[in-house]
Amino acid sequence: MQATRQAPAPTARRDELLKEAAGYEAVAEAAAAAGELDVAGRAILQALDCERRAGSVGPQVLQLIKPRA
Repeated sequence: MQATRQAPAPTARRDELLKEAAGYEAVAEAAAAAGELDVAGRAILQALDCERRAGSVGPQVLQLIKPRA
């Protein structure tokens, strides 16, 4: 039998993504200070992606409000 791996709790995953984003922000700041704007830009985009994914972690509620018939 194959053991199933459970996904981490939503808050843990969210925290992990936000820490990853903070790491990319630090890289971007250091790269910008060194004049490496292409590296800084890439790191900023990666940080924004992590923040976007952190915002969508957790249960999703669809069709909460039913349209009127």
